[in-house]
Amino acid sequence: MVVEVGYAQAWDPEARAPWRPISAEEARVRDATGLPYVVVYREPGREAPLEVRLVSWRDHYVGLWVYDAQGRRTHDLDMRLLDEPSRLLRRYTVAWHYTDPEMPEFDEKCPRTVVDLFPDGRGQRTQEPRGRGGGAHVTSPSLSDDERWLDRPAFGEWPLLSVEAHGLTDPPTLAAADPGESKGSGQTETDTETETEGEGEAEGEAEGEAEGEAEGETERASEAGQPGDADAPATCWRPPRPARPGPINDLFRPGVRVTDGYHPEMTVVEPRKVAGLRVPSGVLAVSGPDADEGEGPRIMVPVPPGEYVLDEACVRYSYHCEWRNRDVTTTARTAVRLLVSETPAAGWEMALAADDDPRLFIENQIAGFDTDGATGCFADAGAWERLVALYERGLIQGEPDLDGYEDIDDGSLFMQRTWDESSGGELMAFATSGDGTYPVWVGRSDAGALVAVVVLLDGMPQVLAEPDGVDADADPDADA
Repeated sequence: MVVEVGYAQAWDPEARAPWRPISAEEARVRDATGLPYVVVYREPGREAPLEVRLVSWRDHYVGLWVYDAQGRRTHDLDMRLLDEPSRLLRRYTVAWHYTDPEMPEFDEKCPRTVVDLFPDGRGQRTQEPRGRGGGAHVTSPSLSDDERWLDRPAFGEWPLLSVEAHGLTDPPTLAAADPGESKGSGQTETDTETETEGEGEAEGEAEGEAEGEAEGETERASEAGQPGDADAPATCWRPPRPARPGPINDLFRPGVRVTDGYHPEMTVVEPRKVAGLRVPSGVLAVSGPDADEGEGPRIMVPVPPGEYVLDEACVRYSYHCEWRNRDVTTTARTAVRLLVSETPAAGWEMALAADDDPRLFIENQIAGFDTDGATGCFADAGAWERLVALYERGLIQGEPDLDGYEDIDDGSLFMQRTWDESSGGELMAFATSGDGTYPVWVGRSDAGALVAVVVLLDGMPQVLAEPDGVDADADPDADA
């Protein structure tokens, strides 16, 4: 069986077509410089590709999408290049098992299997025989080292990994795709003809030009914050990114209109100042005091030693109360904040724990602190153990008249306060919207100085457009 191999700068999954096909030499240069590119494998006469490989070494990422004859994606393999330069971890795999030739791609009822692996040997296999929402069977996968890791092949020497998925019994013969056959979106007929006519030019000259273009693209990508092809359509594949913060500043800006998906319109009101927090050690801890287990705080953020304001982001909205049979107006909290400076944040970043490795993050993945009791806290990390011990003695053990502990009953989300007499450090515990993992967002000024630390209580609400069609003052880092 002959399989044709073509290269492109990107892949458009909606059109199932390459975007801006390129030569093998240009792809080789992009591979060497770390710029994203894709490799498309096709069987002559078959409309849908057999598989598409998505490469971005600078993001430590190689993806593999396998397609069936109907053009539906059947496998999505996410591999990560870690400290071992010759191996790729099969980080995350999703397999869809379509039960009917007419079943739409990614149908909610399609059975699927998800395998989530980590370099330390941990992992989880989730089988959903009736699709999303139809129940799941979760186990620990028993995989050999060879099944977890893949040796990194040299450029042009990748095996066709979808052989088993397509039921191929004989080793395929790989052949370069005809440039005219591989033409996709972003390339005109003239582009293709020029590329074909230039095949006879000196290889060194072609490679030099490609390398110059690649280096220029690297500079433009760096300036624009894009993955290397800033003008690619929004539908094109891009390397996975961790969760983004959204317009957090807007939650503390009175008058901004938002929605949480349940209430059509909510209006941000003045943030409510709750208390102060002393952090004499110069290290802020943000964690779940109920999930400490003696391992210390989950997230630690360096701050200048001092006392800082704690406040809450609030929204007001109206809804119809059935048991009162009338519309009522109420106020809800969307976030809690430790305010370091009155300077507005120019950008937000997700705080990471010491053992978080950004190279392993899949699309929209979050990191943060865990809670089993719907509770988080801001605290002085230097007195963490003593502060948490007081929290447990006061709240869990219920010791009466305990020095260094008090319950807070002021209508805020903050419920308990503890303080350490010897150091002056304090802890303030607050209610979250439930159990789970909560990311911690660190806001910085244009100069990079820390200005705020925020915990969203139930995700980021959507900011609504103003009545005249213009968005409310948007956070400049909304998509950063």
